[in-house]
Amino acid sequence: MTHHTRPQDDAKAEELRWTRLAPKEPIPEPDKWPMIRFPEAPHPFDAPMRVEADIRGLECIQGEIPTHLDGTYYKVVTDRQFPKYVDEGPLGNFNDDGMAISFRFKGGRVDYKSRFIHTPRFDAEQAAGRSLFGLYRNPLSDMPEVEGMPRGMANTNLFYHAGKLYASKEDSPPIILEPDTLETIGHYDFEGSLTSQTSTAHPKMDPVTGEMVFFGYSAKGETTRDVAYYEADPSGQIIHETWFKAPYSSMLHDFCVTQNYVIFPIIPIRTELEWLKKGEPIFQWDPDESVYLGVLPRKGDGRKIRWFEGPNRFASHMMNAYDDGRYIYIDTPVGESSYFPWFPIIDGRAHDPDKSKGFLSRWTIDLADERRTFTERRIASTPAEFPRMDDRYETLKYHWGIVGLTELPGHQAPGGGFRWVSSVDLTTGRQQVYYPGDYATVGEPIFVQGDENAPEGKGYVFVIVSRRDLMHSELVILDAEHLDKEPVCTLKVPLRIPRGLHGNWVTAEELAARTD
Repeated sequence: MTHHTRPQDDAKAEELRWTRLAPKEPIPEPDKWPMIRFPEAPHPFDAPMRVEADIRGLECIQGEIPTHLDGTYYKVVTDRQFPKYVDEGPLGNFNDDGMAISFRFKGGRVDYKSRFIHTPRFDAEQAAGRSLFGLYRNPLSDMPEVEGMPRGMANTNLFYHAGKLYASKEDSPPIILEPDTLETIGHYDFEGSLTSQTSTAHPKMDPVTGEMVFFGYSAKGETTRDVAYYEADPSGQIIHETWFKAPYSSMLHDFCVTQNYVIFPIIPIRTELEWLKKGEPIFQWDPDESVYLGVLPRKGDGRKIRWFEGPNRFASHMMNAYDDGRYIYIDTPVGESSYFPWFPIIDGRAHDPDKSKGFLSRWTIDLADERRTFTERRIASTPAEFPRMDDRYETLKYHWGIVGLTELPGHQAPGGGFRWVSSVDLTTGRQQVYYPGDYATVGEPIFVQGDENAPEGKGYVFVIVSRRDLMHSELVILDAEHLDKEPVCTLKVPLRIPRGLHGNWVTAEELAARTD
């Protein structure tokens, strides 16, 4: 029987009927809007593109495209159709419009496509010919004419389940896109079954059951502690919903799913209503608050969630998790302090780049531990982020993953950003590294299986490389078992692909079963 625990009235939700925040700087009159300019980018490569493109047959400038690959690599990037009337610095990248891009592989040919995602926010600003929305996740800073309008930008992930292509950001419901054209179909609330105001950009797909496991935090509005947990069956229908309250309100960006449990990491990137009222960043780092891991059986009742407490730490993206009945194992990059310099520290101290470095670590929960704690063990020696793995082993015991690196001991690379891609053998600790060159940065790497029956980690690693000296992008395909060897092939994209976050590979067979 499906269990549903519906949200109850919450006094704090009513508190979200705020007084509008006065802008810190005068907003220009409408006839002056064309004079507003984009802020200067730290590097010309990162300037807004504002371009939707169709490129038939990308040029293969090295190697050969695997002819048996048949499917599409989808990824979301962030761009901006209009300058903002508030300058948030680097945080503004979180507040940019979502753009979907796709690489369609078939018969040794690859076609490229990019389209802005038409959220209600995007369409409102397009109609007005100017920006209307203010600070990141702060509706108090918006123009009066868009008060109460959905603010989501669908700029964090593109994923596929039950025949639908989802574009998502964690502050709002997902958007459905047409898989071939990338045109926007519209908001999706699971046929009215999504009662949360928000939905994660990091769902987990259970390879055993075909279910999609997901959640929404700040589920009753910004800064609320409410979390809604859902499971959808292979047809996309929500079959389980339950609610609970987190120990404190925070950025619950990612979570963990095993065959038997769901784990919610409450990390002290906290949020408070008063910060929004003051026009401060919605999230701030609390160096004195504990980490809590909330453990709930799959399809369990949120009222029975168990909290396991650990020392102050930062973590954001989860590589994978699995359990053996008593122990839960969670692999994630862990740092001593916040990775995000644009979110201030509550006590006013400066961001410490060394303490913010995240090292791939294993958190272990002993479900029989009456003290309700967990242990931590570092499993890789190189600072890393954007962890991914062979998705066929999500929720299961596994041994292989990939990460992006900002530094590599013993190697120098001019400039900042993610510069290397590394595979990690979690059994032996062995790493293989790909370096694209001195004037290039890399995006999130993803794994694409070699064939349907290939063993774990045998296949390809896809990574978008920004050639910052040549002002164009490339899709580089690597042999997943030999990242340190010459790429399988390199596809030139004759334009700059804007900075992006997450994406996924979808086979032609999966696309043939679409239901949008």
